Amino acid sequence: MIPNVVVWVSTILSVLVQAQALYFHIGETERKCFIEEIPDETTVAGNYRVELYDPRTKGFMPSNPGIGMHVEVTDPSGQVLMSRVYSDKGKFLFTSHDPGEHVICLYSNSTAWFSGSQLRVHLDIQVGEHAVDYANVAQKEKLTELQLRIRQLLDQVEQIQKEQNYQRYREERFRATSESTNSRVLWWSLLQTIILLSMGFWQMRHLKSFFQAKKLV
Repeated sequence: MIPNVVVWVSTILSVLVQAQALYFHIGETERKCFIEEIPDETTVAGNYRVELYDPRTKGFMPSNPGIGMHVEVTDPSGQVLMSRVYSDKGKFLFTSHDPGEHVICLYSNSTAWFSGSQLRVHLDIQVGEHAVDYANVAQKEKLTELQLRIRQLLDQVEQIQKEQNYQRYREERFRATSESTNSRVLWWSLLQTIILLSMGFWQMRHLKSFFQAKKLV
């Protein structure tokens, strides 16, 4: 009973922290990719903002409107879910179809607009119910505060179920990998044993033939 409680609590914690805010630097030809483990049928939203390095102030300033970012998302099977060019700041949104590691890549849409300087990209990735704009939902569907809170709780429960299903999927995949590895190790051990026995049998026959040729037997 205790392991189930641990899995449930860890799943709740993983759902509650599905928001990552960070920033990184890229050059004009660089490509930055991030791997997100996402359950199936889960909405992911990313907000980003680009700043351009100013050598005069030796700091990062708001970038020019002409600077844009190319966002590309690849699913676990290698299929491109989204590939689109955005402006210097914006929001991208996609929904996963298969569980597993999704690769989110960002790179500049040009190679000659900032003469080898650096960009600082602020990125905030939100997964699951964190990606939903509930203020917009409440306004569009005319929900009361209580109805909106119930909607949020239902979405959280649904996301927890998706996370648990994904954890089961990972466990099954790990078990299949372990069983496959154990099976290969077993067959390799058997093959080694057969080779050693065959070599021993051949050596015995060779020695017997040698002694018979020398008339020692």
